[in-house]
Order: sequence, then structure tokens, then C-alpha cells
Amino acid sequence: MQLIHLLPILPFIHAAPSNPPLRGSPDLLGYSSSYTLPSQAPDIKFTLVPGQKDDVDDGVYLDFEDADNPQPIRGDRGGTDPGPSMVCSVQIDQTDSDRDPGNEYYDRINSDKLAPPGTDSGQTINAQWPMENAGWARQENTNVMPDATLMAGVDMRLEPGAYRELHWHVAAEWSLVLNGSCRIQAVNENGETFIDDVKEGDVWFFPPGVPHSIQALDPGVEFLLVFDDGDFSEDNTFLASEVFAHNPKSVLAKNFGIPITAFENLPKDALYIFPGTPAPKDIEEQNVSTAAGPIPRAQSYSYHFSEQPAHEVAGGSVKIVDPATFPIASNFSAAVVTVKPGGMREIHWHPSSDEWTFFIRGQGRATLFSAPSTATTFDYRAGDVGYFPRSNSHYIENTGDEDLMFLEVLQAESFTDIALGQWLASTSRQIVADTLKLSDEALDKLKTEKQFVVAG
Repeated sequence: MQLIHLLPILPFIHAAPSNPPLRGSPDLLGYSSSYTLPSQAPDIKFTLVPGQKDDVDDGVYLDFEDADNPQPIRGDRGGTDPGPSMVCSVQIDQTDSDRDPGNEYYDRINSDKLAPPGTDSGQTINAQWPMENAGWARQENTNVMPDATLMAGVDMRLEPGAYRELHWHVAAEWSLVLNGSCRIQAVNENGETFIDDVKEGDVWFFPPGVPHSIQALDPGVEFLLVFDDGDFSEDNTFLASEVFAHNPKSVLAKNFGIPITAFENLPKDALYIFPGTPAPKDIEEQNVSTAAGPIPRAQSYSYHFSEQPAHEVAGGSVKIVDPATFPIASNFSAAVVTVKPGGMREIHWHPSSDEWTFFIRGQGRATLFSAPSTATTFDYRAGDVGYFPRSNSHYIENTGDEDLMFLEVLQAESFTDIALGQWLASTSRQIVADTLKLSDEALDKLKTEKQFVVAG
């Protein structure tokens, strides 16, 4: 694999020597021969229900009511789902004839909708969507969250060896690997090629129109895709199989300079996701060289975010990836935030962008405040999507007994926010006292530095 010169060292936000900075190093860009991938598949225990392996076109009803860890499998399609998933430890009282069990279950996991805090007022946009319930691959866009106009998301799982078919999009694609590993390949408009292996915690980006493919390695892969268009739909992807299906075979033969008989076995339908020959372990075997050469490493389509240590704060940790360290994703800025039990992502807002949030692990809640006096509190579980419009304040509180982890994505050149606490602490003490009637003791506790995550 030909390696290209590294980016010049960029300025970072510095922390104490013992605490990693918020941003990582350019060394994490692109391919590295020393990079290691996971070798063991997750242990997923489940039981198939009657009819689940019947032909997919039969479409028989599948009763998951009493299933042991139901999985998104039908016939020869789909695959296991190692998470994230919605989890609820309560049991539904089937003897309660006054309530629908499904509604009661929904109420139990969305307590702030059933009994909202007194600070809630009116109704904001709907800022919560359970990605877990939208199918596999699962999708969120303006069809289900009409006000989430800036970004859309897809949660996708590939079994070992399976492909996400050769394709491209009109929208830009930013991705975080949720678990497992995969091999990604692309070629840009200059004919420069790209290939890399990525694993849980890594990030990739493909600009609009750049064709690419994804193949799962052992032990399979699940990844989150974020697109820079809230109307984006996976159904509108340009697929290689469809390009061939909708051009005359005589034209294809002329285009490639090969006999028309070469196209007799083309797929009759779009492949989308399909099983394939396992990728060779040595990535060099699939590294195609062209006269244009590889994509310069400074413009790499991957960033090994998993290798970047998190910046520790009192209530958890934060790490950021944005164009300062991942230049090709010129308008995508993101943070992975971990909140310890009882802790909270401090009250903040983003002046430069809406925030698209994906909950990776745990459970939490957030109050979305919209001017002048509208507020709604939402409850979230792993697999949910949150959406907070530009300059609308919000927090995210851990309401569970395990770490809460989520991804914040902005359409911005840098990951920035304004923290309510820092604003007040950096404003004349008398102005704050006159406005909010806070005591001297309370004013003394305000901090001039961002906390990011506060402890419980």
C-alpha cells in the first residue's frame, strides 16, 4: 500500500498533559499497515420464530411477542443485530384491560411524555425517533421527522462477507462504525483510488457522486450513515446493478469493448445488500493502482477515530472529529459523548448548525427549548435519533444506571457550541444577579470554562 505524506500539524484544543485533547492527530487518517481489526464475532443468542426462514416473498406473519431476542431475519435476507437496541426491564401488565399493552410499554419508556416536567410548555418539533423500529436497514428522514431538514440517517448491518452494493449518492455520506469491521473502497473524479479497513469507532466520508463499496469482514459490521440532506432516502441510491439494468446491452458492449454475450447473467434486480466472496485478509491484494495513483492521504476518506483517546471531564468524556483533523469531510463536525450515571451533557446550543444525535448506548432525556417560551422533554434509548435545531438550547441527562453514549453531528466547519454556564460565568456578575436573582453563593459556583459533561 502506497502511503502519502501526512498533513501538517494543525492547532488543537490543548488539555492538561495527563488528559487527551478534544481532537486527535492527523496520523489517524487513512490506511496504516499497523492497524489491527477485531477477530471475534459478538455472541448473539436468539431463537428463530415459525416462518422466519420461509421464502422472503411468502411474507408470512412473524409473531415476535414471546421470541427470545428477535432478529431482523427473513428467509435468506437480513442478519443478526448486535445493537444498539431498545431495552426495557419492566413487564407489561397483560391484565390491565383499560390500556393497550403497546401504549403502556411506550409510556413506560417515555415517562417524560406521559408526565412531563412542569417546565415544559406548548409543543416543540418532534425531536425523537426510534431508529430501532424503522426496519433493517433502518432509516430516519423527513418522512418520520419532518423538521429534521438538515440531516438524515441510516443504521445498517452486514453479515460477514456481505456487500453494500457498489453505489453512489447525490448527498454526502458520513459514517461511524458501531461494531465489527469492514473494507471500504472508492475512486474519485480524478481516477485516484482509495481502500482501507475500518472498525468500531472509526469514521469514513464519501463526497456526493463518488462511487464506493462496503464489504463486511469477520465478524460482520454495523454502521451509522449520516447524510447532509434531511430528505435523503436509501431508496434513491444509484446502484451499479441498476445502471447496467437500464442501459441497452449493445451500449454496454460498446462502452466496455466486450461482447454483448458478457452481459447474459446480469442481476435481474437491484442487489443492495448481498452475500459475497470473503475479502482477502491482506488488503494489498485488493489495492488497485492507476496512473492517477491513490488519493492523497491528506484527503483520505477514512479517519481511525477509534484510536483517538477521549478527553476526560467530571461527568464523562468527549472526543471530537471535524475538518481540523478530517479535512475531506469539510462540513461534517461530530462529537462522541459519554455521560456517567447521574451526569449530564451541559445545557448548550449550536449557533452554526442543527444537531443530529444518535444514541449508541444507555438511556437519557433532553429538554428542547425554543424561543420564546416553548419546551418539550423527550426520553431516549439506544438506537434513537434526536434532533435539536440551530440555537435551540438543550441538555442530555443520563437517566439510567449505566454509561450513556451518543453521537452529536453538525453541518459545520468546526464542532462548536455555546454553554449556558460559561456564558453566565463570563458575563458581569451584577448583570447575572440582577437578571436571575442568584445568590452570591450560586454565582461563586459558575465556571468560566466549558464543562461539556457535568457530574451528577
